[in-house]
Amino acid sequence: MKKCIALYDDEPEIVLLCKMILAKTPYRVETFSTCQNVISDVLGVKADLIIMDLRIPDIGGEKAVEMLKENPDTRHIPVLLFSANVEIEEICKKVSANGFIKKPFDIHDFTKAIELNIYGKN
Repeated sequence: MKKCIALYDDEPEIVLLCKMILAKTPYRVETFSTCQNVISDVLGVKADLIIMDLRIPDIGGEKAVEMLKENPDTRHIPVLLFSANVEIEEICKKVSANGFIKKPFDIHDFTKAIELNIYGKN
């Protein structure tokens, strides 16, 4: 069974680009444009990794990650913040995310961060 990546981003172009990049990988990608139901979304798709945009509608990525990390059913799932925010590294530490991908991103760095957080490989 393919590992599942839950991608949270409200920019259609970014979502399309990410899906195109990940189409040639062994991952199933489920996308969400809001994080209003983040816990049920993640559990429903059985996510193995979450990529979370910081500026996503409703509660925002920062709050969504805090909720995921506080919930006993989702706290074990790695979360990568995904943003152009210059303070992404500090926000990552603050919300206990597992890492981050800066926008704009390099395709190699993007896929490497995913592989590292799903399989623990470099």
